[in-house]
Amino acid sequence: QVQLVESGGGLVQAGDSLRLSCAAFGRAFVTYTMGWFRQAPGKEREFVAGISRSGGRTDYADSVKDRFTISRDNAKNTVYLQMNSLKPDDTGVYYCAADARSYTIRTLPIPYDYWGQGTQVTVSS
Repeated sequence: QVQLVESGGGLVQAGDSLRLSCAAFGRAFVTYTMGWFRQAPGKEREFVAGISRSGGRTDYADSVKDRFTISRDNAKNTVYLQMNSLKPDDTGVYYCAADARSYTIRTLPIPYDYWGQGTQVTVSS
């Protein structure tokens, strides 16, 4: 089992950058494929980015490609989401999630086993 704690959210203007962090506590972090999801008010939770256990493979939603970068530091049990050129449409609660069963990066929320509490990102125009 693992506990996930996100941080780094906030209120920014369009075009600004933010870096989210997700610290993992518990079972060996390297055994989890990690993902970032977000949920805007009135919308379903959607995939943003994912990273393999070693960090060698990544995947992104089309809406954030070339603007967001996911990375992980297995020595620090932390996954990051660097968000550049933020847009108002990026507003939402951002969650990190851990998948204990798959070596592939899942883009749907259901397969993920553990979730953080979320961190709010608000981008003003």
